[in-house]
Amino acid sequence: MTEYSFRIHHLVEDSARAYPDAIALIDGSGHQVTYTEYQAAITEAAALLQNRGVQPGDRVAIVAENCITTAAFIFAASTVGAYALPINARMTAAEIARVMTHATPCVTVFTTEASKEAAAHAATANAGTQETSFGSFAIAVTGTSAPEQVADGPDETAVLLYTTGTTGDPKGVMLTHTNLRYAGWASTELRGMRQDDRIYGVLPLTHVFGLASMLMAASGIGATIQLEPRFRPDALYAALMDKATILPAVPQMHALLMQYARDQGLSRLENSNLRYVSSGAAPLDPAWKRKAEAFYGLPLQNGYGMTESTAGVCGTRNSIGSPDISAGFPLPETEIRLDASVSAAGDPDAGEILVRGPQVMKGYFRNPAETARTIDADGWLRTGDLGKIDEVGNLHVVGRCKELIIRGGFNVYPPEVEAALNDHPDVIQSAVIGNVTDGDEEILAFVQCADPATLDQDALAAFVAKRLTGYKRPSRIILTTELPAAPTGKILKQKLASVFAEQLAQPATKE
Repeated sequence: MTEYSFRIHHLVEDSARAYPDAIALIDGSGHQVTYTEYQAAITEAAALLQNRGVQPGDRVAIVAENCITTAAFIFAASTVGAYALPINARMTAAEIARVMTHATPCVTVFTTEASKEAAAHAATANAGTQETSFGSFAIAVTGTSAPEQVADGPDETAVLLYTTGTTGDPKGVMLTHTNLRYAGWASTELRGMRQDDRIYGVLPLTHVFGLASMLMAASGIGATIQLEPRFRPDALYAALMDKATILPAVPQMHALLMQYARDQGLSRLENSNLRYVSSGAAPLDPAWKRKAEAFYGLPLQNGYGMTESTAGVCGTRNSIGSPDISAGFPLPETEIRLDASVSAAGDPDAGEILVRGPQVMKGYFRNPAETARTIDADGWLRTGDLGKIDEVGNLHVVGRCKELIIRGGFNVYPPEVEAALNDHPDVIQSAVIGNVTDGDEEILAFVQCADPATLDQDALAAFVAKRLTGYKRPSRIILTTELPAAPTGKILKQKLASVFAEQLAQPATKE
């Protein structure tokens, strides 16, 4: 087996040597593995890939939810010099097919034990069941495309993570071994993580937040991740009453946990080992932040990042009660500047956030034109977000210069939602926007049709549900015979909320 230097799988190898008997992973069933067993699982998974013809530069798709198998194959792909391609199993067959068509993986692994959705996708692919020392899963040879040219070095691609992109077409973000190792190290530094920490790992490993700030961070210092395939407030509460010490989450998780505690007659978290809690992927509301800190008895830390920056760009290190709701100060070795030519209305101090540092992606897979538009010749990443920097150097994210919606910590691009709506034979055209609410964003869809009385909203919602995974589905669907438009025919999205204010004020339709 070819041995590559400075790859992400060496994180586990190093921890296995330093902490052989430390618990590395605990999955949702309670099964746990030590770092020695973790390393053995990765070696076994790598052999399975090679036996199926995987070569350096091939893509290995992992249709998954959080479990030991997911982690093992991400590192196994690194071991054989391939690109890991984690895909959320909760995506629809059509969504997965678009990614697979673009990435052309030669082998696909399905985490059937951890996910009924993965099992359904495996059945469609006629994948065979594989029993191993670390679990059962399905695996299939799914392609024969030529491998990419690869070199032995830290700037080779390790993982492909797909975003939909502003056009609705999938874009594969190429994250290198350097990107991921840096992101893991920066996360441990920001949190003050220790080898004896246990991270509550419900953030998906198929998403950059979970991949970088959980998997890479813990693996690099020999800490434990308690993996959960799905969020449940009762399971999180039980973990916090047990041994969990680090909780990275998104606002909705905090809100549901606090509601669960209230239902149990508890106003705050008591007798917990938790020592660090963060909230990412959405702006912090000051009142909500105070409420969360009162519940945890800990400062609620915030940050900013995106898939193209391997999650982390900035982070806070605030004390409890701090009024700061910024995204914090840039991470080590990270530069931020603002492009004033792209400004926020009514805020002359704001501009588009540009980032440069070791976490900036290599580019978009097989898309040099989009890469050139996003990363300039000097290595500056255009984030598409608007921000300003305060007098002490903290970044404040104040808006977006693109239509991206962030819902439940996941990116949603309106063109993809609009495309699903427009597939319906009775839909003329549609427009989708986001609406900030309670620390999250809801998806509002405005649908033009010939006669709203003959198009059933529930039927349209069910139609879309077959084409989009849950977090991409509209929260509200408003039917109309006409959408506000410019003389050119372009839909004026900035007018949608005001034009349809009366309809939006009515009770929500079913999602």
